[in-house]
Amino acid sequence: MADVDRSPEDDLIAVSALQHLLFCERQFALIHIEGLWAENRLTVEGRHLHERVDSGAVDTRSGVRVVRNVAIQSFRMGLKGRADSIEIAEDGTITPVEYKRGRPKPTAFDRVQLCAQALCLEEMFGRPVTRGYLFYARPRRRSEVAFDQPLRRTTERAIDRARRLIRTGLTPAARRETKCAACSL
Repeated sequence: MADVDRSPEDDLIAVSALQHLLFCERQFALIHIEGLWAENRLTVEGRHLHERVDSGAVDTRSGVRVVRNVAIQSFRMGLKGRADSIEIAEDGTITPVEYKRGRPKPTAFDRVQLCAQALCLEEMFGRPVTRGYLFYARPRRRSEVAFDQPLRRTTERAIDRARRLIRTGLTPAARRETKCAACSL
């Protein structure tokens, strides 16, 4: 018998989950399957960074409308979440901006999260989103991310992997690695 209280949104994967998945599949499962969360210094710093952007404020700079804390979703990709901010140019170009504490990373984790936001925005606005920005708090600069086909494929593979892990309902065993020191779980 189907659960009558379920909606299509209940099966959507959080965009932020993709960053967790690529960082560590165990962390992903603890947060997004088991529902666990714990704070540490790094998560608190990230939360403080987001206080302004999470305000939902809207402003215009140099003809570009900046909208913060935007609810996004894609039923085609099975995603939901929030974009830290999106910039809408006068010509209708849409550019997501994701805020991160710390420094730029050599991994694709953050770029995949941003690309997933672009996939949601493309479905929502019915137009291509070709680039976005990652703003890192340490250099206080943003770096451009092009949503090319390799990044889109990597993002789609991450979405598929997340969906498979959620279906199993199993949390991968812990494997001690250097990055574990930064994990709040």
